[in-house]
Amino acid sequence: MPAAAMGSRVARRLLFLVLLWGLVILAVLHFRSSHVAIAGRQLSTQLGNFVGSRLLLQSIGHGAGAGPTLPAAALNGVAVAADDPDVFVLDGFLDLEPSVDQSPARSEAMVVEDVQRQIPSLPIAYWSRHKNKPMYYKNESCAKFPSIFELEFNNVYWQVLQSTNGTFQLYGAYYDVRRFSKIGPAIRILGMINRIEPTVKTYCQLWFESLKEPVLVKVMEYKYIWYKKWGNYKQGIYQPYLIACQIPSKYHKLVPASVSVVEKPCDTASNNLRVIYNKPAEKKDFAVCVKGLDFLHEDLSVRLVEWIELLGTLGADKIFFYELQVHPNISKVLRYYEQLNRVDVTPLTLPGGQPNVPGFQHMYLVRKVNHKRQNELIPYNDCLYKNLYTYRYIALLDIDEVIMPINTNSWKELMDIVEVKALVQKNETRASYNVRNVYFLDDLIHEHGWFKDIPKYMHMLQHVYRSKNFTKPNQYVKCFHNPERALTLHNHFPLACLGSGCTSYSITTSDAQLQHYRADCVRNLKKSCVEYRQNSIVDTTIWKFKDKLIKRTTETLRKLGFFNLKDARAHKLGVS
Repeated sequence: MPAAAMGSRVARRLLFLVLLWGLVILAVLHFRSSHVAIAGRQLSTQLGNFVGSRLLLQSIGHGAGAGPTLPAAALNGVAVAADDPDVFVLDGFLDLEPSVDQSPARSEAMVVEDVQRQIPSLPIAYWSRHKNKPMYYKNESCAKFPSIFELEFNNVYWQVLQSTNGTFQLYGAYYDVRRFSKIGPAIRILGMINRIEPTVKTYCQLWFESLKEPVLVKVMEYKYIWYKKWGNYKQGIYQPYLIACQIPSKYHKLVPASVSVVEKPCDTASNNLRVIYNKPAEKKDFAVCVKGLDFLHEDLSVRLVEWIELLGTLGADKIFFYELQVHPNISKVLRYYEQLNRVDVTPLTLPGGQPNVPGFQHMYLVRKVNHKRQNELIPYNDCLYKNLYTYRYIALLDIDEVIMPINTNSWKELMDIVEVKALVQKNETRASYNVRNVYFLDDLIHEHGWFKDIPKYMHMLQHVYRSKNFTKPNQYVKCFHNPERALTLHNHFPLACLGSGCTSYSITTSDAQLQHYRADCVRNLKKSCVEYRQNSIVDTTIWKFKDKLIKRTTETLRKLGFFNLKDARAHKLGVS
């Protein structure tokens, strides 16, 4: 075959193959374009011509800045396929409104109010009123009023003074004008110092609402809230103290707004505490103070409801809780009673380098018992000083303890009798009135069975078997404290008092008893606990409140959603 003919045939074959390849490519493109056109038929009709999937996605996703804007009607009900299979168009999405917080920006005054509520010891409202005024002693380099942004905080609620001989962790400041106080009007400051018997000289800078200069006074006293024989009596461990600063007679008619503790009178302070002074027109009868709750994994919510309702029935006007870490159900109970104004809950941390991580903090408090007990004195005494003028009596109770009147139906009726008896014995008001402890141990009920007319979730109503013997007089007692006389409080009794000392009247067991609901005796009474278990009696004193307590507790648990009513109805009807 001539070479020319051979070349012509090869050329034709190549041309044929190119044409065939082109047809295949066109077929694939046509198939893809048709798929988009079917899915977007309404949209292509609106536009009048074919729009590639990539251009369509750009127009939808990027708006006017990236391509032509598509009419809203063209988008309704259209799902658009693209290279990205997760991209699609919602029906009427241009009319959708995302649910976001539309609240207006909060004013500074509103923020100040929130912060004051969260950190009661911070004088942020006072600072806000005076922040633009020149406030100092004599000249700007002496005792200048500190900005709240320059204060040194520790673990949220504590303010710090780093002195040349020890660190002060300051928690709260209080105005004390009680008639039995020999030093007259004074500021008491509650905190912890990592020194025993501090020797460093310090001063109080007292700030008043109507004065631009501070009043400088020397710290009068470091009152130790502990006995050294109890342990932990060594340098470097934070010890609880009540610091006193006497107010000069010239300013006796004025109440300080805030106070700072400094080492030198002219120092610019690293701490500034709001001075708390709550004095209502009329006193109420009873407040109860509860130490920092440490129940992160233990759900005691149902027992807590029963306890709060019983104390309310007995006459507690308000219960003041301090919260370290609690189970969510306990938190739900506390928030509920807060809304009813029956309890007050104050968040709490440990000062200094002590742990505040949930879980780890609990391990620390279990292992370091004396550290735990020293830390507990801060909420107890803060509760006392916040309520110096608000209540006639303050009781420090754990949530497994109840001061139970025997022959009366309320604490008020009880104390009306007790006060008369105490005055007959000695004609003076006492600093406290103590009640003896008796154990209602958990396992005693198991020997006798449950009471069928009482719900099993009513722990105290079910546990009416107690040890026959009380703990010894003045051991493990709890008191009704007289705020007019108590200077510092311990868990069981006052440590220091005003007037004629820490006189305490022992309420007879025929009038009242401290009912203590525990799984076991306290560690120091392990040997005695065997005897307590072997000699038990039935004591149904609490049953005089049975109907009321069951009704109130059950209703509260129902409101809080602790019952599965569907399951309860099915059980009642015998349906599995």
